[in-house]
Amino acid sequence: MDLNPPLPDAESVWDYPRPPRIEAIDWPIRVEHGDHVLADTRNAVRVLETSHPPCFYIPPDDVDFDRLVPSDTRTFCEWKGQARYWHLETRTGRIDDACWAYPDPTDQRLEGHVSFYARRVSACFVAGERVQPQEGDFYGGWILSWVKGPFKGGPGTRGW
Repeated sequence: MDLNPPLPDAESVWDYPRPPRIEAIDWPIRVEHGDHVLADTRNAVRVLETSHPPCFYIPPDDVDFDRLVPSDTRTFCEWKGQARYWHLETRTGRIDDACWAYPDPTDQRLEGHVSFYARRVSACFVAGERVQPQEGDFYGGWILSWVKGPFKGGPGTRGW
C-alpha cells in the first residue's frame, strides 16, 4: 500500500460543488487528544461543499469511542440529514460536542462515519499534515496547505 498517496496540488473551495460531493480517500487520517489517539484510518471519506474546507469522516470501526459520551445535541443539514454528537471526556474535564455523525444520512456512504472538530481536539492530521480548524463554532472543516479560501465562517466571507 502506498504510504504517501498523491494529494491535490491545490484546490479552491469555490470550485467544490453544491450540493456537496462525497469522495472515498485512502490518505492516512489521524485525530489525537493529549496522548490518546481518537481515530486513525486510511478509509475515510471527505465531503467537498462550495465555500467550505473539506470535512473528513472516519469509519466507526476506526474511532475509539472509549472517551466519547453521547450528547443530546442534534443538527440538520439539508444535504446530509440529521447529525448526532458526542462529548469528549478528558482527564481535565469534558469537551462538549467534539465530534458528530449522521446515523441515517441521505447518502449511505456517510452512515455512522464520525467527523471531529479540529479546534476541539489536540490535533488532526491528513497524510501527516496538521490541519487548521475552520473558524467559528459551527462548521467543522479542516484547512490544509493545498485548500484555498476564503472559507465560509472566516474573514473575507462577507458576513457568513
